[in-house]
Amino acid sequence: MTPNAFDPEILRLPFYTDEHRDRAQRLGRWCEERAALWTELRTDGPDKAVRRALAALGEAGWLAFLDDEEPGTDGDYRSVCLAREALAYAEDLADFAFAIQVLSATPILRYGSPEQRRRYLPGLAAGTLAGAFAVSEEQAGSDVAAVALTAERDGEEYVLNGGKAWIANGTVADVVCVIARTGEGPGPLGLTAFLVPGDTPGLRVREPIDAIAPRPFAHLAFEDCRVPADAVLGRPGRGFVVAMDLLERARMTVGAAALGFARRAADAAQARARQRAVYGGVLFDLPTVKFDLAAMEVELNASALLVGRAAWELDRGHRGFGKHSSIAKLQATEAAQRIVDRCVQLHGAAGLVADSLPERLYRQIRALRVYEGASEVQQLTIAGALDARRAR
Repeated sequence: MTPNAFDPEILRLPFYTDEHRDRAQRLGRWCEERAALWTELRTDGPDKAVRRALAALGEAGWLAFLDDEEPGTDGDYRSVCLAREALAYAEDLADFAFAIQVLSATPILRYGSPEQRRRYLPGLAAGTLAGAFAVSEEQAGSDVAAVALTAERDGEEYVLNGGKAWIANGTVADVVCVIARTGEGPGPLGLTAFLVPGDTPGLRVREPIDAIAPRPFAHLAFEDCRVPADAVLGRPGRGFVVAMDLLERARMTVGAAALGFARRAADAAQARARQRAVYGGVLFDLPTVKFDLAAMEVELNASALLVGRAAWELDRGHRGFGKHSSIAKLQATEAAQRIVDRCVQLHGAAGLVADSLPERLYRQIRALRVYEGASEVQQLTIAGALDARRAR
C-alpha cells in the first residue's frame, strides 16, 4: 500500500475531523503492514479468506464500533467510508469482509432488542461471528417489495419457506438477517425482518456461487425453517423499512469502496505510464496518456467529494441524506469502472494477465455497479428526489 490510499487534500476538508484524519492514517498503516496477509487471502479460498480477514479486523479493533451500547445508533459513517476506501485499496476480500459485517450488524444496531444486541453484536464486533443480510431473491433484486419468501406464524414460532439469492457470506454466515413475507399488508407492507442463526434446521446453502471476483456468495434455501417469535427484528410488517433504511446507509459506503479500487487503479496506471519505455521516451510523454491520467484525477476528486458529503449529511442527521448516498454510489462506481478500464488499457497486454493487479481490479470493480441497488435504480432514486419547485 502506498501513501496515496487517501487524498490528503480531501481529508483536510471540513467534512472530516482530526479524529477522522488520525483514524485514516492509522488504518492506512495497518493495511500496509499486512500486505503479506492480503496476498495469502487470495489463495485461501473465499470462505477461509473472509474468516481470516474478520479475525484480523476484529483483533485490531476496526469492527469495535459495531458493539455500540445505544440502540438506534446512526454511527459514524465518515469513518465507515474511510475504512472501506482504505481496505478496498489494499485488498478486495478485506473490504468485502468489513462491508458485509457492517451490513449485517447495522439492522441489529438500529432495530435490535436488548437481547438480540447482547447475543450477536459482541461476536460481530470481535470478528468471531460472520453475518449476512438476505433480501435478494432470483425474482426480487432491486424490487424489495417483490420478496416472496414466506414466514408463517405458528404459535410462538415462525416457519420460513422459500429461497434467497446472491447472498454475500451465504456460505459462512453465523447469523442471517432475513427479509420475509408475513402478510401484514400488500407489497412492502407485508414484510418482516428476522435474525436466523446460520445453523438453524431448515436453512441450508442451496448453491455456492462462483463469482468473477471470488467471494463467499450463495443461494440459500429455507425449508420449514422454524425460528422463535423473538427472532423478529423490529416489529412485524416493518421489514421493508429495515431494508431500505439499511440500503440508504450502505450505498455511500459502496461509493467509498469504489473510490479505493479506483485510486489503486489510477496509481498503477500512473506508475506504468512513468516507467514504460515507448517511442524514445515513456508513456507519460504522450498527450493522450496525460489526458487519461488527468481525467482519472478529476473523477477521483468528484467521487471523493460526493462520498464525503453523503457521509457528512448522514452523520449530522440530515433526513435527505438518501439522495446524496445514491449520488455518491452512482458517481463513484461508474467512475471507478472507467478508471479501472483505462488502467487495463494503459498496461496493454500486461493488463490482461490473470491475477495481475489490473486484471483483478477489472473483475472486482464490476459488482459495485450492481449490488446495493444497480446504477439504474440510483438514477431513479435521484430523479424521484428532485425538487419539483425548481421546474416552475
